[in-house]
Amino acid sequence: KDCVEAARKEGRPFFLMANSHDPHRPFFGNDTAAWYQPGRNPVAARPSRVFSPGEVVVPGFLPDLPDVRQEIAEYYASVRRCDDTVGAILQSLRDAGADGDTLVAFLSDNGMSFPFAKTNCYLHSTRTPWIVRWPGRVAPGAVDRDHFVSGLDWMPTALEAAGLPLPEGMDGAAFLPLLRGEPQPGRDRVYTQLHQTSARVHYPMRCVQTRRFGYIYSAWADGRTVFKNESQAGRTMKAMEAKAGSDAAVAARVELFLKRVPEELYDLEKDPDALENLAGDPAHREPLEAMRRDLEAWMERTGDPALAAFRKRGDPAAREALLKTMEATIGGKAAA
Repeated sequence: KDCVEAARKEGRPFFLMANSHDPHRPFFGNDTAAWYQPGRNPVAARPSRVFSPGEVVVPGFLPDLPDVRQEIAEYYASVRRCDDTVGAILQSLRDAGADGDTLVAFLSDNGMSFPFAKTNCYLHSTRTPWIVRWPGRVAPGAVDRDHFVSGLDWMPTALEAAGLPLPEGMDGAAFLPLLRGEPQPGRDRVYTQLHQTSARVHYPMRCVQTRRFGYIYSAWADGRTVFKNESQAGRTMKAMEAKAGSDAAVAARVELFLKRVPEELYDLEKDPDALENLAGDPAHREPLEAMRRDLEAWMERTGDPALAAFRKRGDPAAREALLKTMEATIGGKAAA
């Protein structure tokens, strides 16, 4: 609030970036969420609403188990706390008289912290909220379901909206036409990548995503290496592992999540939750080859260090060379 009021008083433009810890783990109401418990942190306000397990919707990429529902309910409460934070920021703009001429963008950096979402390249890992409020320029309630945008595109968009020049060599591109409700060519796909987890362990993944297909290349997957990330610390992964002993479908999901395979291809029109890997299906050879070519061309354009390993998929030496290059350039360690 002080930042906005000071800028308005001096007649100057402002840029404010506000980050919310919610909805990161520990979620509100979780057994280990001491941060939220009364008396532990006087500034930790409760969300304006909490949810029961029976109210939530379990996404199709997760099994509907009691502990999964419990953790999603806790996650929803944390999401609500984030919503409350956004409301407080918008109120500050109104109080300062700046809400009518301020471009506000709400976006998330990753998907929900559950298996097959955060810290991966699945659609549910990278299809995140992006809401823009810009009175007089963006139509209220408008939804764009046809174009792909990336977090890389935000800086050039914000600069162009402010009438400022763009630095040379930027990877992203402004999407102001989309905000005006206009079409914009070249937005029929997006490329995503993962280098390492927050623990600085290397799990190099690359993905090309179109409206219909998602193709993922996991350079680290060798049938032995085990994937580890923060999402496994919660109730959901533990519930899935417990259920795996009596449910073959859940066991297969656990095995895929932990060890993955070098290539995954999903027809997201028919299988929006990415449950059936079509990479080995002869009937989908043509889209597989097309997505491979597309990803390879992008990797070549961007000077991707994983390009050599991609061109020699399945070659242990190429995989090891990539992991050593990553250790030398960005630090961290290879997965075991």
